[in-house]
Amino acid sequence: MANSLNTITVDGVTYNADSYAASQPKETKKNDELGKDAFLQLLVTQLKNQDPLAPQDNSSYIAELAQFSALEQMTNVAKGLEDLGTVVNNIDTSVLVGQLSGMIGKGIDWVETTNEADAEGNPVVNKETLTGIVAGVTITDGNPSVVVQDASGERHVVDIADVSNVYELA
Repeated sequence: MANSLNTITVDGVTYNADSYAASQPKETKKNDELGKDAFLQLLVTQLKNQDPLAPQDNSSYIAELAQFSALEQMTNVAKGLEDLGTVVNNIDTSVLVGQLSGMIGKGIDWVETTNEADAEGNPVVNKETLTGIVAGVTITDGNPSVVVQDASGERHVVDIADVSNVYELA
């Protein structure tokens, strides 16, 4: 009987843990860049394989370590800038939503564009100016829009780029 500590059961079938692990596909990580780990591995290999009777000058190692430190700092700065970009985008969206919420209850005109084909199949672009009252603000996939109710009570989601006029109701 197999030792239960060295077995694994998958889909009701019991395998020897070592043979099961060996049969699983190995995940390979694509590494096109010379990162921190590769740099340290090269440095350690260089130290292991140097001639003990003619060791490399210490200043070369100090220069390599300085380069490694600079690489790490640049990586940290790049990551920080990426995080900062995300924060700025979130702030921009929040400010825009705040500004758009000030439009609630105001009248707007917007242009609705439709693409059709004429009798011969040629594309025809139709533009119609519509009017309504802003009832709300929405964000879909990061794009802010206003929800507008027209005179018939129908609601439209209007992209900000399509708004042509905003005005106070009399």
